[in-house]
Amino acid sequence: MLSRRHLFTAAAAGATLFAAPRIAFAQAAPATGPHILPPLPYAFDANEPHIDALTMQYHHDRHHAAGVVNLNTALKDHGQLAALSADALLMRIQEVPEAIRTAVRNNGGTHVNHTMYWQIMGGKGGAPTGALAAAIDRDLGGFEAFKTSFNRAGGSLFGSGWVFVTVTKEGKLALLPRSNQDSPLMDGARVLMGNDVWEHAYYLKYQNRRPDYLAAWWNVVDWSKVSARYGQAMAGTLTI
Repeated sequence: MLSRRHLFTAAAAGATLFAAPRIAFAQAAPATGPHILPPLPYAFDANEPHIDALTMQYHHDRHHAAGVVNLNTALKDHGQLAALSADALLMRIQEVPEAIRTAVRNNGGTHVNHTMYWQIMGGKGGAPTGALAAAIDRDLGGFEAFKTSFNRAGGSLFGSGWVFVTVTKEGKLALLPRSNQDSPLMDGARVLMGNDVWEHAYYLKYQNRRPDYLAAWWNVVDWSKVSARYGQAMAGTLTI
């Protein structure tokens, strides 16, 4: 995790760092195991000005990468568990030996949550359309009410965590906040979309203004990707 001192130092040096096309720093060692860090599907600055490039680089190349390394380390002597997909592993978390369960819970959650998070960003915001818009109207009170409830859940979550929208095979949606890196997969639920409200997701740009980050985040959601995930849920093929 980034220390608060690192965060303030990086923020103070922002003008110089943002001018560089890529900031060089020591990142987590490459994963050696069944789980791998997926590449970011767009440039680090694709979510500017709402999420800065330096935050994206630290978040993906260090935080998510470390979670993958730690997950593989926890599983290295457990071949049957290591053979499971990430979503199947978390859905069977209670079957994981107690000695490694916390490591798998924390780092497996880190991996699946962030993989979903990268997938649904890089867009231009706006609003959903089609079947997804109809589902939001039906289950979440309409798009504006949904955003308000989502932001309120994220702003009121104590400490670190995530705000998720879960989806059933029938397409029914529900809002679900979770602490730390817990995933709804641990309760047998599938995730349509979600936002990371750990400080490392927003502190360089927004400091302690989490509500500002939550409000700005909607400007980078790629609704075509969220709609595709909704279709996969309806087809029974949605994983992480």
